[in-house]
Amino acid sequence: MSTQNQKVAVVTGASQGLGAGIVDAYRKLGYAVVATSRTIGPSDDPAVATVQGDIADPATADRVIAAAVERFGRVDTLVNNAGVFVAKPFTDYTQDDFAAVTGINLGGFFRLTQLAIEQMLAQGGGHIVNITTSLVDNADSNVPSVLASLTKGGLQSATKSLAIEYATRGIRANAVSPGTIKTPMHAEETYGFLAALHPVGRMGETSDIAEAVIYLENAPFVTGEILHVDGGMSAGH
Repeated sequence: MSTQNQKVAVVTGASQGLGAGIVDAYRKLGYAVVATSRTIGPSDDPAVATVQGDIADPATADRVIAAAVERFGRVDTLVNNAGVFVAKPFTDYTQDDFAAVTGINLGGFFRLTQLAIEQMLAQGGGHIVNITTSLVDNADSNVPSVLASLTKGGLQSATKSLAIEYATRGIRANAVSPGTIKTPMHAEETYGFLAALHPVGRMGETSDIAEAVIYLENAPFVTGEILHVDGGMSAGH
């Protein structure tokens, strides 16, 4: 079980893909982890508490932070990884698409981050990491993605705002901005097309993103940073 001085990370969208990789990376770092997603099951690791729920529902945020404090006594890092990506021509988006994407990408960030920061302030510090997308900086005519830009772009700007608001109070805020990563979100038959979107000619791996998050975790002088892990997409084409 957790010792009271063991650090604790909260990771959203934690059941597969990037989230599962980030959970594993924090466990290797010695952190206890609270892992949440809609479909997550119990963990047989005593240092991993799982909370099943829709992050778009503010009540899920309450349960996640309560679980962290009850089980492990604190929250040191929050990784807002949960996200949904819907690529459609702008005029094809429905009200349901809008509600789903803003609910998860923005609503899920909002309440959980408020609660995490309240806990971090009580402890004297902490770290917020938001997972965005390189498309925010580099719209691509091959990938219509206004809702991703609207929501993840908001998250990217909010990262800087949080970093400055809490800079003197021991809380850092950073973002990792991935290119396209090999996860269950993408069908294997699309890998060739997706690889070609990156100047380096390949997709990223889950480990590329997890290692970027851990770099930020171990970088006490870095805050307000948008770390692009995108095979050169943000540099140009």
